[in-house]
Amino acid sequence: MQHAPAFLAIVDAAKLKVREVTVAETLERLSDNPHAVLVDVREDREWDAGHAEGAMHIGKGVIERDVETKIPAKDAEIILYCGGGFRSALAGDALQQMGYTNVTSMAGGWRAWTADGAPVATA
Repeated sequence: MQHAPAFLAIVDAAKLKVREVTVAETLERLSDNPHAVLVDVREDREWDAGHAEGAMHIGKGVIERDVETKIPAKDAEIILYCGGGFRSALAGDALQQMGYTNVTSMAGGWRAWTADGAPVATA
């Protein structure tokens, strides 16, 4: 997908502030920390088509509104992913502005997850 320049500019700015992790690092972190939360920020239709096994769904359009009720601990380890790592970086930036201190974005998102053969679930 070809993204608009202004969108890419805000994603690049967010990526300077939000740490990225690979799929392998994500799987390791989830294994090492049973309290880590993997959050899919994609649209409902994307989630319904398939998502990372064990992930929680909080769409990017509502994450700022809903995250505090779903993940109240501001120091919780939160790993965000989307389709390719752009929306998750933006969501990570917003969560950090809200006081969350342990937020990462999974590089490559859902495409990288499936390409690496990581476990998948459907709704």
